[in-house]
Amino acid sequence: MATTKKDPVVVVLQMTGANDYLNTIIPYTNEHYYDARPKVGIPADQVLPIDDQIGFNPNMGPIKKLWDDGKMAIIHGIGYENSPRSHFRSMDIWHTCEPDIVGTEGWAGRVIRDLDPRGENVLKGVNFGQGLPRALALRGTPVTSVSNLASYGVLSSVPGVAAEEEHNKILDRFARMYSPTVGTGPTMDYLGQTGRDALKGADIIRSAPEQYTSTVEYADTPIAKYLRDIAQVYLADLGTQLFYTQHGSFDSHFNQPPMHTKLWIDMSRAISDFFDDLAEHDAGDNLIMVLFTEFGRRVKDNGTGTDHGAGGAAFVIGNQVKGGHYSSYPSLRPEDLTQGDLEPNYDFRGLYSTVIENWLGLDAVPIVGGNFEKLDFV
Repeated sequence: MATTKKDPVVVVLQMTGANDYLNTIIPYTNEHYYDARPKVGIPADQVLPIDDQIGFNPNMGPIKKLWDDGKMAIIHGIGYENSPRSHFRSMDIWHTCEPDIVGTEGWAGRVIRDLDPRGENVLKGVNFGQGLPRALALRGTPVTSVSNLASYGVLSSVPGVAAEEEHNKILDRFARMYSPTVGTGPTMDYLGQTGRDALKGADIIRSAPEQYTSTVEYADTPIAKYLRDIAQVYLADLGTQLFYTQHGSFDSHFNQPPMHTKLWIDMSRAISDFFDDLAEHDAGDNLIMVLFTEFGRRVKDNGTGTDHGAGGAAFVIGNQVKGGHYSSYPSLRPEDLTQGDLEPNYDFRGLYSTVIENWLGLDAVPIVGGNFEKLDFV
């Protein structure tokens, strides 16, 4: 029987560099917060209250509207045990779900593989940004990575490529450039296939901007451009189910107040515009956005900023999200801190498991490496 139900879609937005949980979801009535942060604490009268204990950073107004509309879940105290407080190692753990060994497969790559086991759609997973995040890396699983959608697609700017026959000839020539790498070892074979997949993806994805119209005016910022590009590809209905992008750096060791302010001004507006864009096209019911960062920051400020910490916050936004608080805000009492940091109380693999099973309809256990507590935000 025919169905008009669309496949579920996930947009992952990585806040690279360790976003400061305490200055994002602010415990503005907690004396321990102000005792620990004489330099970077946000005054209570500037906070956008959620309730009588915590509130949003004052630069998160556009996102607060999504919260007020019941479309945003806040996952408190997220992380894992024995945080190494290293950007590279911690992000690697989030990317591979391997806290005890150095993993080689990305969790999102495994998701794409399970969504499209035969690799029939090279656009099943698309990254927007430079390079390819390790979360998406999985040998044999095609992923398209786009730095600039407007100029992406090697054939889209070639004059005179109109006839299908000529188009196919050029495509074949590019494919031949990659073919010598095949059969010369696993690494070269992988690169050769990746090259051909990228070529094929570029050829398909170039249609997205041509089909797109919107009255939403995105800001001229990197994150706004990436989210606009995601909206264009999503609305083009090319079968993509996992989008990935990132913003930062959130590594606020120095001069944190203006730095963090700018980051959240740009992020909040871009996210709000993205969901306004989807609403304009009546196209948001099968999409959720997941925001995460590798760890939070230390409770005490260092005079101008904050150093690497542990427990943090993640967010899930979408029309089908059951908005509210999930898990609990870790204690700020000095005796409850671990090496001066918030103690994580919710394993990040539970967040992934919830998205993978409850939203995408896949088995999370082989993807995240075990059974972890799921939440009911979807």
